[in-house]
Amino acid sequence: MDEEDSLIRDPRILLLIAGIIVSIILIYPHPTDGGISTSLNYGLELEGGSWLQLELQGAIVEIDSNPATIIEYEYASCLNDSDLRVTEVKTNSIRFVTSKEVTEREIEDLRYGAASLLVEDGRTTVAISTTEEGIVRTYLQNKLDSEVKILRVENGTAYEIRTNTSESEIKQVLTPINGRLITYTRGVSEETRDDTKEILDAKLNAIGLKDIPIRTVGEDYILIDLAGVDIATAMRMAATPGKFEIRIQIEGNETAHVLYGDQIEHVGIPQQDEHNVWGVPFRLTQAGAEELREAALRYNATTNPSAHHLMMYLDKKEVFSGPIAPSLAENIEKTPVKHLEARTGMDEEGHQEAKELQSHLRAGALPVNVKVIGSGQVPATLGARFKEQLGVAGIITLIAVALIVYRRYKHREIIIPMLLTTTGEVVMILGFAAAINWQLDLASITAIIAVIGTVIDHLIIITDEVLHQEKGELPTEKIFKDRIRKAFTIIFAAAATTIAAMIPLGYMGFGALRGFAIVTIVGVLIGILIARPAYGAIIKHTITQN
Repeated sequence: MDEEDSLIRDPRILLLIAGIIVSIILIYPHPTDGGISTSLNYGLELEGGSWLQLELQGAIVEIDSNPATIIEYEYASCLNDSDLRVTEVKTNSIRFVTSKEVTEREIEDLRYGAASLLVEDGRTTVAISTTEEGIVRTYLQNKLDSEVKILRVENGTAYEIRTNTSESEIKQVLTPINGRLITYTRGVSEETRDDTKEILDAKLNAIGLKDIPIRTVGEDYILIDLAGVDIATAMRMAATPGKFEIRIQIEGNETAHVLYGDQIEHVGIPQQDEHNVWGVPFRLTQAGAEELREAALRYNATTNPSAHHLMMYLDKKEVFSGPIAPSLAENIEKTPVKHLEARTGMDEEGHQEAKELQSHLRAGALPVNVKVIGSGQVPATLGARFKEQLGVAGIITLIAVALIVYRRYKHREIIIPMLLTTTGEVVMILGFAAAINWQLDLASITAIIAVIGTVIDHLIIITDEVLHQEKGELPTEKIFKDRIRKAFTIIFAAAATTIAAMIPLGYMGFGALRGFAIVTIVGVLIGILIARPAYGAIIKHTITQN
């Protein structure tokens, strides 16, 4: 009885038992109308559902152009002034002279930057705060009606056009300004791809779909598995934006509706002003600008702008709040304003908040156009059949292992601890999957079945090393420790080899390959840290008792 108590009190055994109990709690098996349910998440193959393959549409170009020529071409056309000339180009500004009467608003409507005017002798000198790269980006945005992002590349500067644009279209746009297309690459940057993935991930998780696998392939493709979702719903969820609303503060916590997200026709890229404050520029429709002006006048926001915040909500959750700038209030009082900018602050924190706000302003819309180039559906009945077949395969595996082990040792005192340890290890792997909301797919279940074979291999090594087969006598404590140490040396070496082989597969692979690698690594770690030491204690107790 004392030996039994000492075994149960052994820390290795207690750790194994605790691991199994915690795992069962995490798995949470419970009866339902349809049988037994758990908290385990199953992948597309086992649950049924839909998959989508999306192509990110865009182009990355390098061009050779003269910013002064762009400004002359744009404003000569806008102001109908063929004599307009650029007089000065600096790092952060550009100046031109026109004989036409203009206002700052007219100059800024083309979105090249903040303008200041100086009128002398019937001619107007216009100064625009901008950069050479900013001029090229704005020109491409105006002509292609697309968001354009500046990229730093090895040879200088490239421009990412976030819509499906052909090489011939780019050349056609550059012809009036005597520009030259240096390179053209179809696709998007890695950062844009990751931003698209994050937006999709946030959208799907926000509506209660946990652990939706969204995988990137190269820089132009995204794969999405939506277990338990039909193909029509999958299409709608991946492409439909959320509900965005702007409200105005009336008094205290009281707010009033101003406009919805469908009145925002363009959202720019986060940028810094001359004071290094980050902000997100966006443009309202004419109707949206009129609604904003009407609300500001109705609630006296133009006379006391600091007391009236504009508040933004995505799906009824506040994502931004800031006072109306005095200059904006002054302009709104005169005329509807379409071009706005939400300021988020300075430094890296302000930059991150600006990126988040940019996503919110888009109301979940993706930064680039996407094209569904592949889709499919796995019926729920087929997924249920796969689960059933895998369950049967697991049971057959355990039975086959039991028969082989019995033929080798012919002692149930050895076979039962082996099977219990193996089963406990499988339970702990499933508990880990439940704890991190990992979706179990075919590859993950296959890895678990493969781990069973690895478990038995390791347990046989321990058993053979511990058994004293030369004379049939009981091994001494010193001999037992030496043999256990030798067995674990072999096991740790084998485990290290397996983990080393799986790490590249888990890091570089995707989808099924990554799932297989992760489950294998987790199974090996649980085995060498918890299950193998516990089995060593059990086999020692078994030999001394028999």
